[in-house]
Amino acid sequence: MAEYTIKVRRFQPESEQGPYWEEFNVDLDPSLSVLDGLLQAKDRDDGSLAVRCSCRAAICGSCGMKINGQSGLGCKTQIGEAQEQANKMVAATGVTAAEAGSPIGAQAPESQHTVRATGQEEAGPGRLATTTATAAPIVIEPMGNMPVVKDLITDMESTHWTKIRRVTPWLLPHGEAPEREYIVEPESMIDITQSMACIQCGACVSSCLSMEADPGFIGPAALAKAYRFVGDPRDAETKERLHDLAEDPHGIYDCTHCFSCIDACPKGVAPMDQIMRLRRRAGEEGIDDPNSGHDHEIAFVKIIEKKGTLDESLLLQESFAPGLKGKLKPTKRAIREMLGSLPTAIRGIKTGKMRSLAKLIPGVHHKLPGGAQDEVRAIYEHAEEHSEELNLYIRGEEGDDAQPDALAQEETPK
Repeated sequence: MAEYTIKVRRFQPESEQGPYWEEFNVDLDPSLSVLDGLLQAKDRDDGSLAVRCSCRAAICGSCGMKINGQSGLGCKTQIGEAQEQANKMVAATGVTAAEAGSPIGAQAPESQHTVRATGQEEAGPGRLATTTATAAPIVIEPMGNMPVVKDLITDMESTHWTKIRRVTPWLLPHGEAPEREYIVEPESMIDITQSMACIQCGACVSSCLSMEADPGFIGPAALAKAYRFVGDPRDAETKERLHDLAEDPHGIYDCTHCFSCIDACPKGVAPMDQIMRLRRRAGEEGIDDPNSGHDHEIAFVKIIEKKGTLDESLLLQESFAPGLKGKLKPTKRAIREMLGSLPTAIRGIKTGKMRSLAKLIPGVHHKLPGGAQDEVRAIYEHAEEHSEELNLYIRGEEGDDAQPDALAQEETPK
C-alpha cells in the first residue's frame, strides 16, 4: 500500500460558487486505478464527490476525465503511473498540472511545489512503484470541451452525442432490407475495425485543440464514427456523406493534425487517422470543398517535394488559386480568401515570422542546399512505390510477437 494525494477540481452547482480545488489523501496499491482512489475518497471523506463510472474495466467509457492534464479513463490509469507522471511534470516544469493548464489556476492555500515522502513499500511482482523521494499531487479534472454538470461529471449530450448524431451514425443500405441480415465478406470489413473499437468515452473530444478554437468543429469522435460507415461496403450513401463532411466549414478540413486525440484514445481508435481517411476518400471523389482543404493539402505536398521546406507565401496562393490558371484567372472565392488572409500575414510580419524577403514573395523561398532535395524526392518516390494504409488496431504494434490472422496480413491500399 502507498499513500497518494489526489487534487480534484470540484464544482458544486447547488453552492452557487465557482469551481475550486480540493485535496484527498488515499491509501492504495500502486497497481490500482485513479478511479479507485476517487471512489475511496468518496467513501471515506466526502460522499458528495461526483464521478461517473460503471464497468471499471475500460469497456463502458463512463469514467472519462483529465489526469495530470491528459484526457483518458480513470479506470485504466494506474495510480502509481499517475504519481510518476505528476512527479516528472513538477521536476521538468516546476508546476503541477493544476497550475499549468487549468482554467481556474492553482487556487490552493499551500504551495503547489511542496512535496512529501511517500514511504512506499518495495513493489512486488506485477506492481508499479512510485518515486520515493518526492510526490506531487495527482491532478484530476473533468473532461474539456464539455459543460461541467458537477465535479468530474460533464454534459456529454450537449457536445459529444449531438455531434455523433450529426454524422448520421447508422447504415443507409442499398435497396430493400433482406429477410435476415446483410452478408458481406469479412475482408471488406477490415478497414473499419479500428473505428468500430470506439467506446464513446469522449476522451478525444476532451483533448481536441480544434474544438477549443472552434466549438462548431464536428470533432474527432463523430468523424471517426463517420468513417465507420463511409468505409462500410453495405452503405449506399458514401458520396453523400463525403460531400456533407467536406463541404461543412466545421468538417473534415477543420482538423489541425495536433495528434492529441490519438494520445488520448484508450482503445487505439486513432480518430485523426480516420479523419485523414475521410479526406483521402473525398479527394478520390474529386470533391471541390469550399474550404479549399483538399487544394491546401495538395499544395503543401507539392511545395515540399519541390523545395524541401515550406514556402508559406506560395502555399497561400496554391491553396486558394492553384496552378497557372488559378493565378492568371483567379475565382471570386480565391480573391476573397486571399484578401481574408491579409490579417494573418500582417501578424506574421509583426511577430518576425515573415521578416525576410524570401518569405514575403511567393516562389523566392530557397530550396534545400546540396543534394538534400534529391533525398526528399527519394522519400516521395519510396512512399509512392510502397503505398499502403495502416490499421494499427488490426496489425498490432511493431515488434509484436503475436501472429496476425490471414485477413490482417492483407494490405489495404490507399
